[in-house]
Amino acid sequence: MFKKLLIANRGEIACRVIKSAQKMGIETVAIYSDADRHALHVQMADEAVHIGPSPANQSYIVIDKVMDAIRKTGAEAVHPGYGFLSENRKFAEALEAEGVAFVGPPASAIEAMGDKITSKKIALDAKVSTVPGYMGLIEDAEEAVRIANKVGYPVMIKASAGGGGKGMRIAWNDDQTREGFQSSKNEAAASFGDDRIFIEKFVTQPRHIEIQVLADKHGNCIYLNERECSIQRRNQKVIEEAPSPFLDPETRAAMGNQACALAKAVGYASAGTVEFIVDDKKNFYFLEMNTRLQVEHPVTELITGVDLVEQMIRIADGEELDIEQDDIGIKGWAVESRLYAEDPYRGFLPSIGRLTAYRPPTEAATQEKAVRNDTGVYEGGEISMFYDPMIAKLCTWGPTRAKAIDHMRDALDAFEVEGIGHNIPFLSAVMDHQRFIDGNITTAFIEEEYPDGFGGVELSEENKKKVAACAAGMFRVAEIRRTRITGTMDNHKRKVGTEWIVFVDGEEFPIKIEANKHGTTVVFEDRRIGMKSKWTPGDSLAEVNIAGKRHFFKVDKITSGYRIRYRGADMKVNVFTPRQGELARLMPEKIAPDTSKMLLCPMPGLIVTLDVEVGDMVQEGQTLCTVEAMKMENILRAERGAVVTRINAGPGDSLAVDDVIMEFE
Repeated sequence: MFKKLLIANRGEIACRVIKSAQKMGIETVAIYSDADRHALHVQMADEAVHIGPSPANQSYIVIDKVMDAIRKTGAEAVHPGYGFLSENRKFAEALEAEGVAFVGPPASAIEAMGDKITSKKIALDAKVSTVPGYMGLIEDAEEAVRIANKVGYPVMIKASAGGGGKGMRIAWNDDQTREGFQSSKNEAAASFGDDRIFIEKFVTQPRHIEIQVLADKHGNCIYLNERECSIQRRNQKVIEEAPSPFLDPETRAAMGNQACALAKAVGYASAGTVEFIVDDKKNFYFLEMNTRLQVEHPVTELITGVDLVEQMIRIADGEELDIEQDDIGIKGWAVESRLYAEDPYRGFLPSIGRLTAYRPPTEAATQEKAVRNDTGVYEGGEISMFYDPMIAKLCTWGPTRAKAIDHMRDALDAFEVEGIGHNIPFLSAVMDHQRFIDGNITTAFIEEEYPDGFGGVELSEENKKKVAACAAGMFRVAEIRRTRITGTMDNHKRKVGTEWIVFVDGEEFPIKIEANKHGTTVVFEDRRIGMKSKWTPGDSLAEVNIAGKRHFFKVDKITSGYRIRYRGADMKVNVFTPRQGELARLMPEKIAPDTSKMLLCPMPGLIVTLDVEVGDMVQEGQTLCTVEAMKMENILRAERGAVVTRINAGPGDSLAVDDVIMEFE
């Protein structure tokens, strides 16, 4: 077995690989850029090597710099993680020439499957179902339009060397094809150094289901069931689960056998994933093969008990698989939520900055429940603009799908992240969405259910009363503490009242509190809620037992109450005496400033193009400028007709959130 392994990656996947390597007794080497000098993966590794400036194209994806780090440390093997050089044929060949093992497939398989045009042709020859499309190279936008019309709208414009949602656009007409072709080429060139584009038919209302395979160098190949990855935004997976709630055993076996046939056709050896789109009749079509470890691999590990990273390392060392197809079962259900540094209230645009609080839920592994958090950040660390915005992958397991989802709800409620925008509220909303609970999902789920973006969660009346009861109970505890601080003499004692009015985002709940040594009961007009909690003033997380079930509330003190976050809702909760409540009803609401005549930068980023000039009359939907952030191009458009009166930024300028790009009249 290898003695020293270098991880050619960063963030949570580097940390994940380090854990398995150290469990196997293998020393680990991290590489890092300027931005990652204090990163978690650097702290976890046995040694670390600096490889250059912050941009990935000057550090993590510069093969010569990675090779220098290998030579300096004497690493015998390299695990590439995902992204960066993980599917780069030249990197695999450079390692082979150096006599260093690549913890991944042969360079020939990377070349064949990494090029999506070639992979489709190989899939056809291996009798794998494929989607109609044009697999040749496309020279320019006008040729793309001609091809799109021949294939038939809608079409998917994709980078040949792409992955992770980069370089992908859906086009429904000629104009969108022209625009999407150029944006896809730009993203592909920036992310992969390869701007080749191809076009295929976009199957509407599909499910995205993928098969995990393991193959060794001795001709053995097995599949480890499937993962459902249909909850996507901008072609980027957000929530995954294993197994799929849609597949039956016959379809699962058919997809698994085709995935193995494809792997064998290219001489595959390592962990890999064959992605399919599946229609409502369970017809499935080959999408692509990822010749690397997938982001969502933990859910497969949770239902099979197989450590995929360990298997990859053993296969790279030449070991034969000691697992057969019949050994692979399905134990329970697992769900993964990807926590991103992005603001769901601003169209999920990237957010950067310092993590002033980062407190994930407690990890657990029992016969009834598992909570796992794969991360590469820590409290006080920075979320950089140079890399993917993922903060963590939160996974839960339960004996049933309903239990796994319920555990995820609690885990998201207990996950504290402050200092940046993040998508925890949105993830919580999905967990409570009836379509998701029913398993009635497609890749269009987010687009269909949140067509105008995510505006927050409106809690049910029952959950609002839980919030009101929790706030009242906490307020009572704080009031008791204040009475004790004032003194103990009879003439200084204050009495804490029992009748209060709780305002939950303006909705009134008159309540009465009954407390004894066994807990607190909050009495509403129509029900009683009994609670127990060890919360004390100042705690940012309240764990409250309501009717025998744990609930987690994120708590921040505000005047006469709390800001409470629960199940995706972010609420201002005030607790007043009856007289204070009467006066509160008379207070005017604060009016937000008018920014309707300004184009504000929605995320920290770089102006790539400016498409208008001062004096231009713009129309609704017209492109105003393009902002690049975290390797993604974001096109900003006019919301209505107006005249541009002032432009405050130009191409190459770096902007912060809410910086004014231009003004209108």
